[in-house]
Amino acid sequence: MQIPQLSEIEAAILKICSVVGTVAPEIIPIQQAGGRILAEPILADRDSPAHDVSAMDGYAIDLNDLQRANAENQEHKPNSGSPLRLSVDGIAYAGKPPLRLVEGKAVQIFTGGCVPSGANCIIRREDTDETDRYETGFVTLSIQPQDLKLGQNIRYCGENIRQGQVVLEAGTEIGTAAMGALATFGSEQVAVRRKLQITLLASGDELQEPGQAVQPWQIRDSNGPTLRTWLSGLPWTSIVGQSRVQDDLPSIKRSIQSAVDASDIVILTGGVSAGDTDFIPQAIVELGGEILFHRLPIRPGKPVLGARIGNKIIFGLPGNPVSTAVTARVIAQPVLETFVGKISPRELRLPLLNADAKTLPLTWFRLIQLAGPGVKLVDSQGSGDLVSMAHSDGFAEIPAGCSGSGPWKVWLW
Repeated sequence: MQIPQLSEIEAAILKICSVVGTVAPEIIPIQQAGGRILAEPILADRDSPAHDVSAMDGYAIDLNDLQRANAENQEHKPNSGSPLRLSVDGIAYAGKPPLRLVEGKAVQIFTGGCVPSGANCIIRREDTDETDRYETGFVTLSIQPQDLKLGQNIRYCGENIRQGQVVLEAGTEIGTAAMGALATFGSEQVAVRRKLQITLLASGDELQEPGQAVQPWQIRDSNGPTLRTWLSGLPWTSIVGQSRVQDDLPSIKRSIQSAVDASDIVILTGGVSAGDTDFIPQAIVELGGEILFHRLPIRPGKPVLGARIGNKIIFGLPGNPVSTAVTARVIAQPVLETFVGKISPRELRLPLLNADAKTLPLTWFRLIQLAGPGVKLVDSQGSGDLVSMAHSDGFAEIPAGCSGSGPWKVWLW
């Protein structure tokens, strides 16, 4: 069997993930578990449904009994054309123990109510005439008995899942849908992975705080807010520190060491290229760290760096804003997910509706907008074009040397 060749991006992610350990679990109330990552699988503590229940408001009957009664009615009054009447005996409410169906009778039943013993079909309420229901105790069938089927409108015990089967795998992110299952089958408390502690550092003497007046040679820091917003969408992370770092080696070393001491992961922006003031690789090595990868064949984001100091991971993301946003998603996020044991999301692939013939000898992440059944390219002036990124919904991953409509792997912001 031929083993698929890893791309340089995949190899870099795999290399850094190979030195990552899963963070410890903690026990929290399920009311606080939204967005967290399950540390253990959740098993069904009982069948679901736990009893045969009605999927509709209506009337529970023994269909065989009803069809016999109808046949007898037709035998004695073949030309009467009179509709069949049901004698109602009892009401099955949701949340109440099951009743017993008396032969020749029907039981009124509400959605979620236990199907009475002896019943094997639920007639919808709208398929009956209930005009005289409370005066005579009868309802009239407004459809033909032969149109009814055994098991109709019944949700059978265990048809969703059986007791002891896995409801949610370890590594599941507890989102809206998973929370419903967790509340149904879980206990009051649940084991989740503790939150990843992350420190953000932005290097660059030219950076100023958002909202400040800036000179033409200065820029407002956009990477910090971008990364904070990205991480806010990962509720299993926690930002424990954020600061700017001056472009000198001693300052950078002090900041990295302090961040490493306080967090699981350090994410830096800027200072990882080949300029005279790009000190981050040197600082990591002088602190006893190991560079796991540096520079990948991608655009934007080629200077991206991954390293470790002990069991702490450091990402050096390029300073250009589009590069920062792209490499955070493509390179950093899979590693963060490994830290908490998160199940990898399904890959999204969509066709490019306005494909051109442009190619690059490296992986090209191109900004896109969602457009009906596919995506469209967004005009961009490069990795510093925040305006084009603001107008995009994400980016498409175009492999080296490729062009055309794809479909291509798509990442959404």
